[in-house]
Amino acid sequence: MPSTEYLIAGVVVAGLITLALRALPFAALKPLRKSKLVQALGRWMPAGILVILAVVVLRDQLISQQGRVWPVLVATAITALAHLLSKRRALVSIAAGTACYVLLLNFF
Repeated sequence: MPSTEYLIAGVVVAGLITLALRALPFAALKPLRKSKLVQALGRWMPAGILVILAVVVLRDQLISQQGRVWPVLVATAITALAHLLSKRRALVSIAAGTACYVLLLNFF
């Protein structure tokens, strides 16, 4: 069995490495914050990631629910509409779209 000092040293080293790895991205990005490229990526990446996620989810749902495409399309429309009407509050639109989809699948 390893000594207590050895175990404590291992935990301390692991903690320091974890702390350094979590702080490193912030330290590396600090000089890049004024970069035009980083600012453009900050504007466009969230929307791009959401588009990719939506396409993948919709494709999977349309493939798995081949005979019932309309609940997917209606829930997607409700999600988009709720997002626009709720002043772009993501949680509201996600909740509305999910509730709509679950209700359509279970009752129609």
